[in-house]
Amino acid sequence: MTDPIADYLTRIRNAIKANHRIVEIPASNLKKEITKLLHSKGYIQGYKFEDDKGHQGSIKIALKYNPLTKSSAIVSLKRISRPGLRQYVKAEGLPRVLNGLGVAILSTSKGVITDKEARVEKVGGEVLCYVY
Repeated sequence: MTDPIADYLTRIRNAIKANHRIVEIPASNLKKEITKLLHSKGYIQGYKFEDDKGHQGSIKIALKYNPLTKSSAIVSLKRISRPGLRQYVKAEGLPRVLNGLGVAILSTSKGVITDKEARVEKVGGEVLCYVY
């Protein structure tokens, strides 16, 4: 697999389209950090890291849906930086997703953080994906 983050986002996207409640994804440290960010920003209901002995394990994500309209909390997941074309931004050029309503997830020297946190810390990095 050449792009595990794109696979992660695609599995979540496919589970939302199929109205699944839980999606299971092979784990990595970067995927775990993205999952924690999605949970803290309210895009997913919950998560559980299952570690196998000697392997990275898996991540079980409970997706969040509106109880009345049955629509997902995640409208769009878009991969920005990819292995063939990395997208880096400086602290002054951080992207705004839907005029601040969405979240851009960045990989920085301070760890995996959102665009709003990167503005506060005045740090740039690689733009992994947009979520709204």
